[in-house]
Amino acid sequence: MSDITALEQTKHGTADAPVLDLILSRWSPRSFAEKPVSDADLKTIFSAAAWAASSYNEQPWRFLVGRKGDETYTKIFNSLMPMNQAWAKSAPVLYCSFGKKTFSANGQPNGYGLHDTGQASATISLQAQALGLHTHGMGGFDKETLRAFFGVPTDFDAGACWALGYLGDPENVPENFKTAELAPRTRKALSEFVFSDWEKPAAL
Repeated sequence: MSDITALEQTKHGTADAPVLDLILSRWSPRSFAEKPVSDADLKTIFSAAAWAASSYNEQPWRFLVGRKGDETYTKIFNSLMPMNQAWAKSAPVLYCSFGKKTFSANGQPNGYGLHDTGQASATISLQAQALGLHTHGMGGFDKETLRAFFGVPTDFDAGACWALGYLGDPENVPENFKTAELAPRTRKALSEFVFSDWEKPAAL
């Protein structure tokens, strides 16, 4: 069994109720293979985002997508904090998300812009997983640098930066990330976040 196959098994989640395998197998690696992502797969992945739910169907999300070696990739990479640059440089695709702060129909504030952008981002991650790819979202980046690089209007909030690609050899990640890369995943119990009253676990 290859190290990568073993790692996928180690990272596979478990649940106390029937959950789609696609969800349990999704995780966020820091090791990516050099294998490129096809145009067809990228089109499928971002087409899936279009079908995420959003307030008033505003679809407030915008994604900037770069391939290693192009200008978009370089701008996203250069906005990342050094600790993320150390591993994200292996990803063949980097992309970033922005959420519109107002409704297009009337200019009124949309308090759900980033929430809905997050929904689209989750849809992207699951579609990528279905195609045998992985994503890793990053909050460690300079929002204003990213905005300036792309001339993003002030009506949009930066959401996250993301790495996308095929899983690579975990031995290639920087040493300080290796323990996390190889360890099984854990999640909170439902009683810690599903309530019938504040801090009172729901009877599930």
